[in-house]
Amino acid sequence: MSKYDTLLQEKLGDTYPKLAALNNEKLNNFLGEYIELCSPDSVYFCDDSDADAEYVRNRSLELGEEKKLARANTTMHYDGIGDQARDKPNTKYMVPADKLAAMGKLNCIDTEKAMAELKPIMTNIMLGKQAIVKLFCECPTHGPFSIGCVQLTDSCYVAHSEDILYRRGYQHFMDMEDKDDFFRFCHSAGELDEKGCCVNLQNRRIFQDLDNNLVFSMNAQYAGNTVGLKKHSMRLAINKSGKEGWLCEHMFIMNIPNEEKARSTYFVGAFPSACGKTSTAMVPGEKIVGDDIAYFKNIDGEFRAANVECGIFGIVKDVNGDDDPVIFATLMEEKEMIFSNVLTGPDNNPYWQGIGIDTPETGVNFAGEWTECGDTPISHGNARYTLRMDYLNNLDSAWNDKAGVKVDGVLYGGRDSDTCVPCEESCCWEDGIIMKACTLESETTSATIGQEGVRVPQPMANLDFITYPIGDYVKNNIDFGTQFGDACPKVFSTNYFLLTKEGKFCTSKLAKKVWLHWFEGRVYGEYEAYETPTGFIPKYEDLKVLFKTLLDEDYSLEEYTYQFSIRCDAWIAKLERAKAFFADMAPTLSQDVYVYWDKKIEEFKASKAKYGNDIEPGDWKGI
Repeated sequence: MSKYDTLLQEKLGDTYPKLAALNNEKLNNFLGEYIELCSPDSVYFCDDSDADAEYVRNRSLELGEEKKLARANTTMHYDGIGDQARDKPNTKYMVPADKLAAMGKLNCIDTEKAMAELKPIMTNIMLGKQAIVKLFCECPTHGPFSIGCVQLTDSCYVAHSEDILYRRGYQHFMDMEDKDDFFRFCHSAGELDEKGCCVNLQNRRIFQDLDNNLVFSMNAQYAGNTVGLKKHSMRLAINKSGKEGWLCEHMFIMNIPNEEKARSTYFVGAFPSACGKTSTAMVPGEKIVGDDIAYFKNIDGEFRAANVECGIFGIVKDVNGDDDPVIFATLMEEKEMIFSNVLTGPDNNPYWQGIGIDTPETGVNFAGEWTECGDTPISHGNARYTLRMDYLNNLDSAWNDKAGVKVDGVLYGGRDSDTCVPCEESCCWEDGIIMKACTLESETTSATIGQEGVRVPQPMANLDFITYPIGDYVKNNIDFGTQFGDACPKVFSTNYFLLTKEGKFCTSKLAKKVWLHWFEGRVYGEYEAYETPTGFIPKYEDLKVLFKTLLDEDYSLEEYTYQFSIRCDAWIAKLERAKAFFADMAPTLSQDVYVYWDKKIEEFKASKAKYGNDIEPGDWKGI
C-alpha cells in the first residue's frame, strides 16, 4: 500500500484501477508525491489502448494546444516567443555537493539547492488543470535494451507527441521484473496566456536528478524541454550507461544495402546540429533504423544498436523535395503528424523556410498574424515536425527488432571549411574515438550568428547531453569498443563542408552517398586506401567509379587531390584546440589521451618538414 492511495483514487477517479493493476509502489509514490505538490484538479491515467491515445489527442484540440490543419490527422502547435528551443542555461544536472567538482564545467547544481528552487515553483502549478499520466518504453519493449518511462504532464500536446515518438509501455510496466528500474518525468507548462503559451518563463527550470532517474520540467512547452523521453531520458540513459558499461549516443542508425553483393551493413553516426545527420540517415536508396538516439550493448559478443524511438522530431527548415525527398513526401501526406512553429496559410496548410514550393503572402505563425513584408520569418528556425517512423518508405525491416542490429561502422561528421577530408577511416577504434570523436567540431557561419569561422567543440556530438565526467565518458567509449577486439566496428569520419579556394562547397549534397558506399566497401576489405597521419583515405580510381555509378557524375583528379590532401598546420591547430577544451572541461580525462594527441602533433610537424604543409594523396610514406 502506498501512503498516497487515497489521494490517487480521488484524483485518478475511473482511471485509478489501471494504476492499481500494475502493483508498483515506486510508481505510486512518484505520482502521489508530485500530484500532491502540483495540485492538478484531476488526473487521467492512460494504458496502451487506442481509446486512451484518442482521448489525449482530442483533449489537446479542445484545449487549443493543437489545431487541425487541412490535411486529415495533421495538427499545428505553437510555442510562445522565447520558448522555441532547448533552454541550456536552465537545464541543470542535480548532483550531490561532494560530486560537483568531478563534473567539471558541466551545468550542474547541488541537489539540495535544486529542490529548494523547485518546490516553490511546483507548488500548485497544475491547479485548475487535468494532468495526464502515460507509460512508455525506450527501445523495443520486453528486450535487452528496454527502459520503462513514466510521464506526468499537464500538457496533452506533450503526451500526444510522446505517443507518436515512443512505444507505449503500460504492458511493459505490467511485465517488468525489476519494478524499480524506470525513468520518471514531471512536467508542467505552468500559467498560460490567452494564446495558451507559458507566462512565467523566468521560472523555467529543467532539472535532472541523475541519482534517482527523475526529471523536472517547469514553465516550458517546447518539446525539447518537455517531452521527457527525448533529451531528458537521453541524459538519464547516458548516466545509467556510464555506470553499467554500455553506451547511449546521439546517433542515427542506418542500413546501407548492397544489392549487387546481396548484403546489408549497419552504420551509426554522430553529427552536431546542422552538420548533415538527418540527411545522411535519409540518403535516397539507403534504409533508416533511427535518426537521433541509439543505445549500444554487447549482445552475445556482438556490438549491437537499438533505436530508442519509434518516431522523428525533426527540424523542418529547408526540408524540400530536392534535398530530402523521402521526408518531404511524407510531410505532404494525410497522416498523424504535428507541426510546430511554422506558418499556417490561408488554405490551412503548413509552410516553412526552405520548403521549395510557392508560399502564401499571409497567414499565422508563432508570432501571430504574419505577412510576407513583415519582419518575422515565415517559420521559426527551429520549427519542427513530429511523425511516426513507420510512415517512411525507406524504413529498414529491422527497425523494431528487440535485439537491435549488428553495427559494422561508426561515423563521426563535423563541419569545417579547411581541415578534414570528405571521408576517412581510422586505423583502429581507440584512434577513432581520440582523433575523430573527441576532436569533433562545428564551424559557425556568418549567416547563422554573425561571426564566421568559429570552431565550436562538439565531442561525440553529445556535449549538451553528457551527464557524468567527460573524461570518464571518453574512457567508457574507448573501453566499450575495444572489448570486441577484431570484431569491433570500423570508425569513419566525414566532412561535407570543405570549401574550394573560391569559397564554394567542394561537392554536392548527394556526394555523401559516395562516401557511404566507400565506407561500406571498406568494411569488407574491397577498397585499398592510402595511409596518412589521420587514417586511411580513398584512392582516386575507386571514387571515380563510385561517382559515376551512383550519381552519374564525373569526378576529376584535380578535385580529388584538393579534397583529400592532408593539411598539417590545420590539424595541429585542431588538436591544440581539443587539448585546451578538455583541459578546461574534463578534469578526469586520462593523461594517455593527451600523450596520444601530443604524439600526433609531433608527427604532423615531422610530416610537414618532410613533405610540406599540404600532403597530396599517396605522397605520405611515413616519417
